Amino acid sequence: MRIDGPGSSNFEDRTGMPGIGGGGGGNLLGCLLPLVASRFGIVGVLVLLLGYCALQQFGGGSILGGGGPSTTSQTAPAGQSQLTPEMARFLPGVLGSTERVWDGLFQRAGQTYQPTTLVAYKGGTQTACGVGQAVMGPFYCPSDRKIYIDPDFFNELSRRFQAPGDFAAAYVIAHEVGHHVQNLEGTLDRAQSAQARLGKSQGNQVQVGVELQADCYAGVWAANAKDSQGRPAMELGDLEEGMRAAEAIGDDMLTKGQVSPDNFTHGTSAQRMEALRRGLESGNPAQCNYAR
Repeated sequence: MRIDGPGSSNFEDRTGMPGIGGGGGGNLLGCLLPLVASRFGIVGVLVLLLGYCALQQFGGGSILGGGGPSTTSQTAPAGQSQLTPEMARFLPGVLGSTERVWDGLFQRAGQTYQPTTLVAYKGGTQTACGVGQAVMGPFYCPSDRKIYIDPDFFNELSRRFQAPGDFAAAYVIAHEVGHHVQNLEGTLDRAQSAQARLGKSQGNQVQVGVELQADCYAGVWAANAKDSQGRPAMELGDLEEGMRAAEAIGDDMLTKGQVSPDNFTHGTSAQRMEALRRGLESGNPAQCNYAR
């Protein structure tokens, strides 16, 4: 994918800061997940911890066998970024591309886009939604309107989920930006209110709709993204990378039959692939009518 335009200034590098919290899930499950996942239904695109939480709640074990993905963060002097030069360009580059696309789409609708901030961290970090940890995977916090990501997660995406490639990684970020768009639109508030009124199964269906819309919004971004010369940012092979990622993170794939469809929170592989494809083919957010 051609990501060579101006990088976003709404990028915060915390990778040189001491991590908050250990790798255990108790702190995480007791703090951020109940607030963000159960209530808002807006955990990151790879739903690692949502799968873990669901299995814990319904009697199973960790979905990944060890309570979450392994991370290989290396220590560095305090205040010194741990981002590779490539990642230091990629993260703000993708965010900048999403800002240009969504700014244009909002303008066409007579509205003003308010960008999100992308925070890169290692291990754990404080958020307005509680303590975020790498075990969660990428996530969006509506309280501070920020996206949080430990870049080591992209290694998991490539190795454990067999979904390598720059577009697969960009899809992760674009999905979280999609949740920010939903926050601006009021979709997240409406979904939360609906979940409070509905039973568990129906509430999960609402959450699935929110997640599929974010997938579709990621496709809308990719369809409209341009490089610095005005050419489509997507390159040969990007579609396949995105479809592999969407397939790998479906609830049915992640839970391997250990969680019933009534307890799905993000959609099946087929649903997620269809949602991403709809956004890519239409380039129109109005076609992403999954959320209630």
